Amino acid sequence: MGLTRQYLRYGPAALFGLVASARGNAAFVGLRGERGRCVAVPACEHVFVWDTRKGEKVLILKGLKQEVSCLCPSPDGLNLAVGYEDGSIRVFNLLSGEANITFNGHKAAVTALQYDHLGGRLVSGSKDTDVIVWDVINESGLYRLRGHKDAVTQVLFLKEKNLLVTSGKDTLVKWWDLDTQHCFKTLVGHRTEVWGMALISEEKRLITGSADSELRVWDIAYIQEVKDPDEPESKKIKGSSPGAEGNTEEDETLEMDECPEERLVKCSKVGSIMREGRDRVVTLATDRTGKILACHGTDAVLEVFSVLSEEEIQKKLEKKMKKAKKKAKQNSEEEPERSVELSLQEEIQRVTNIRASSKIKSFDLILSPKGELKIVLLLQNNIIESYNLNLSAQVPQAVRASKITIGGHRSDVRTLAFSSDNIAILSAAAESVKIWNRSTLQCIRTMDCEYALCSLFVPGDRQVIIGTKTGKLQLYDLASGSLIETLNAHDGAVWSIALSPDQRGFVTGGADKCVKFWEFELVKDESSVQKRLSMKHVRVLQLDEDVLCVRYSPNQKLLAVSLLDCTVKIFYVDTLKFFLSLYGHKLPVLCMDISYDGTLIATGSADRNVKIWGLDFGDCHRSLFAHDDSVMYLQFVAKSHLFFTAGKDSKIKQWDADKFEHIQTLEGHHQEVWCLALSPNGDYVVSASHDKSLRLWERTREPLVLEEEREMQREAEYEESVAKEEQPVVPGETQGETGLAGKKTIETIKAAERIMEAIELYREEMAKLKEHKAICKAAGKEVPFPVNPILRAYGNITPSAYVLEVFKKVKSSELEESLLVLPFSYVPDLLRLFNEYIHLGSEVELLCRALLFLLKIHFGQITSNHMLVTVIENLKKTTISRVSEARDVLGFNMAGLQYLKREIEAKDEVTFFADATDRFEEKKRKRKKKEKMVLAVL
Repeated sequence: MGLTRQYLRYGPAALFGLVASARGNAAFVGLRGERGRCVAVPACEHVFVWDTRKGEKVLILKGLKQEVSCLCPSPDGLNLAVGYEDGSIRVFNLLSGEANITFNGHKAAVTALQYDHLGGRLVSGSKDTDVIVWDVINESGLYRLRGHKDAVTQVLFLKEKNLLVTSGKDTLVKWWDLDTQHCFKTLVGHRTEVWGMALISEEKRLITGSADSELRVWDIAYIQEVKDPDEPESKKIKGSSPGAEGNTEEDETLEMDECPEERLVKCSKVGSIMREGRDRVVTLATDRTGKILACHGTDAVLEVFSVLSEEEIQKKLEKKMKKAKKKAKQNSEEEPERSVELSLQEEIQRVTNIRASSKIKSFDLILSPKGELKIVLLLQNNIIESYNLNLSAQVPQAVRASKITIGGHRSDVRTLAFSSDNIAILSAAAESVKIWNRSTLQCIRTMDCEYALCSLFVPGDRQVIIGTKTGKLQLYDLASGSLIETLNAHDGAVWSIALSPDQRGFVTGGADKCVKFWEFELVKDESSVQKRLSMKHVRVLQLDEDVLCVRYSPNQKLLAVSLLDCTVKIFYVDTLKFFLSLYGHKLPVLCMDISYDGTLIATGSADRNVKIWGLDFGDCHRSLFAHDDSVMYLQFVAKSHLFFTAGKDSKIKQWDADKFEHIQTLEGHHQEVWCLALSPNGDYVVSASHDKSLRLWERTREPLVLEEEREMQREAEYEESVAKEEQPVVPGETQGETGLAGKKTIETIKAAERIMEAIELYREEMAKLKEHKAICKAAGKEVPFPVNPILRAYGNITPSAYVLEVFKKVKSSELEESLLVLPFSYVPDLLRLFNEYIHLGSEVELLCRALLFLLKIHFGQITSNHMLVTVIENLKKTTISRVSEARDVLGFNMAGLQYLKREIEAKDEVTFFADATDRFEEKKRKRKKKEKMVLAVL
């Protein structure tokens, strides 16, 4: 059967007009070995890397569909972990721009990401209240930590100890021991949500930010067991707090029967630092060295604090001591040795406040070796600002180094228009009009305007007209980028503007219940000899309700006017006599358009429906439920009865007005779509959304078959439903504090299906081989064995080798979840194959991991199956021998590397794998201290 009607698919061509999304956080990244110059920011589903010095986009890390919610660069600066709204995490390589690793574990948006100091592990917190620790090197999940009752807001690794600190909107700060994977301590000193945390003073202090103007400071004391040979083992545990002064015996010695949570860490509140902001903390962070602390609330002020190091504290104490001694001598008192101590405000000093040009959504800071602080701010209004702060100055003042603004509007774009040659795109928002080149996506003109609501290109494409919220019409010249004329057109907002088909004038509709007709005219300019274009008011049509939309019929005989009373009135243009009233919508008609031949009018309403009417009798041909929210814009494709609609449900849909069918949905925007524009030739669609992005869609040459489109839609819905299903239960595992890191996705189900298919093929081939041997025996000669085409494609490998190939192709992060959905009937064959593979010494690490997991989840069935006893016994022998061999090889290699390291160090006197400068500075400090002591003695 042939195609009855052929449609062409529209596909995404570009995303532009966006500097950065306000949903995620900004982060400095090191590109080409230079830190503090490039910054990574979320941009809808992508990540943009901007060069702050040049104001250029240097790299785009392309996402899939979901919006970016969190960013975290790795300690070595080579990778960037990106968290998404659907709970997935992708790790990008900054050199190639490719996503190397994908982790799926969370059910909701990722809210916090943090690498450990080596970059081997990554911890993620989410809105689903879970915390998951991932192994980046092995590309797999380690474990899931449950305990928070609301969204996790921050996660921090402690370098020295294998501990993790997490905070959440449930007002709790939890301490986790990663060796035993349990929560051993919970801080309950907050009355409201804990929005941010930071570790300072070499991880001896924790600062938490809440919904008030207090930054709470907590002292951390690590407690270690000290075994005395003369004492019984159960006698005592000694506490050591390197930063604490004047500790009593009670603090130092804890009995064994004390609360178990005090055995690892002792955390006590030491005071608060007051912020200037009265609202909640949005972001609280330190630089990498922990010397600078900064925070901001929901306003435009970033507060910067300096944290004194131990040496600086010691110097301050010495100065204070000298002053106290001097005072004591004057007052003839005893020396006050114990009374001298620094206050918290002296240890954590306010440096300065940085006021940005708009509300701050997130920031990042980096301290250069020269002592200059570089700060990047991601603002709410689509701007990135960078500041430099010289900390060595007497009064540090932040200097704005750069501001990236040219790439987009400050507020939502409310109107779009295409030029007649399909090349230029006009976008207008509350503060400016921008003209973009469609092919290069560069902004070629920016002109200041009032709050724009509607727009059009004047025939000839040299001028544009903007209708504003205050009722003005503004005429701009594109060559000079200047405002030529402003007219007070309406007493209320100008909601709609439409060019007349004869191109000699236009019509406007406003909130003052008027439709006004205008003509273009040339008037003499006072400043120059040449005439310039102007607008002349010709006539007015007074109505009973506010006008929301106006459209001419192509033959210019009829004018359609949408009113606030939910009706559309049709008038004759020449006499302005009433012709038809189209009623049926339950809410006002926000948009409409008339087809190229003047036979159909389509209306889109706030009641979420689109109605198609005949213009001859005003009869409603069909009512279509178009969007899940208000229909904001509607336009016909040139020379066809196809039209596009844009809705507040963030979708753009294409429809056939003859067959009343939905053709395709363009998904890409993450928030309400306000408007769209079609190019005159119908090849391009441009749309604008509340997510600050402009998107260009292009008509491809690919034919679109509706049945296939429906099938793809059903598949997508099925995949979505699979992800929302209940996770499979692991036998023997309770819903406690820990759990498996992964989750069931369509990828894990497909991986399990591939393993099942491979085992089925193995079974079939083994059965065929048995039959073949019997035939050969009966015939008394060799009969050629038919090779399976799949095995031939893999290079004539054996069926068992094929199963191993399929198994190796399962992603490391999806292995456990794939084995979890694998039916037990396939497990015996898999165990026999594992025995064969391990005996041959291939992929020992991978197979041992899979084997131990299968034994864990199917323990009862495996132990009760007598057929598997010999298999398990053989596995036990081969696994132990092969693992010990692998361990020996690793040990030998490590010893060899250590020997080579010592040899090179001895030969070249170069210290490898350590920062030699730190050691040198330490020695220098000790020498100076020694000299001071000698001088003091003399």
